[in-house]
Amino acid sequence: MSNPTTISGVLDAKGLKIAILATRFNDFIVDRLTGGALDYLERHGLDAKNITIVRIPGAFEMPLVCQKLATSGKYDGIVALGAVIRGATPHFDYVCSEASKGIAQVMLQSKTPIGFGLLTCDSIEQAIERAGSKGGNKGVEAAAAMLETIRVLEQL
Repeated sequence: MSNPTTISGVLDAKGLKIAILATRFNDFIVDRLTGGALDYLERHGLDAKNITIVRIPGAFEMPLVCQKLATSGKYDGIVALGAVIRGATPHFDYVCSEASKGIAQVMLQSKTPIGFGLLTCDSIEQAIERAGSKGGNKGVEAAAAMLETIRVLEQL
């Protein structure tokens, strides 16, 4: 029996141009996600001059701005970072659902890898855990997923 062909992404960011989309809403959490993503990308060879950080109001605006970034032709990938924390109304459910669906739709239509780093948490404590505490840093994970996807797509 012969060995199957395996395609996997090398975690090397050299030569790429990346946009980091970061919401201002809940910025005390999002700033930690952004810091994690920046650190990860730079440690994997991305020159800081090839990173553009775009700040926007909140999660609901993420799909539109991702679309503009993806269709600009300027970026190899996008890291989308935000934090929505559940409140007392159903607003949380609508924002999270529409932002998630919209970002996925942009990625599929534009064929641009987007690292999904939108935290959808029930409490501030959960958000803190996922922004560099005991739950790791989801900004790092979103950057890693985007980078690996870029490198896999290059081989397909």
